[in-house]
Amino acid sequence: MEFLWMLIVGGVIGWLAQVISHKNFPGGIIGNIVAGILGSWLGAALLGSFGPVVGGFYIVPAIIGAIILVFLFSLIIRSRR
Repeated sequence: MEFLWMLIVGGVIGWLAQVISHKNFPGGIIGNIVAGILGSWLGAALLGSFGPVVGGFYIVPAIIGAIILVFLFSLIIRSRR
């Protein structure tokens, strides 16, 4: 059950990062989950662990990390075009 919560919360974090940054991460729902999970890891590495925990993610660093990840990904994609 914990794995299911991790996927759901990761997807919501990835979607929220895309909405806030006005950038698009490809892959639909799977892309949102990947952006949320990797963004959570990046946010925890850069900012540490603080704030409320939902589904195993510290929400504040996870959202900030996901926004950074989506922004960097959009820069890489734009530079390749």
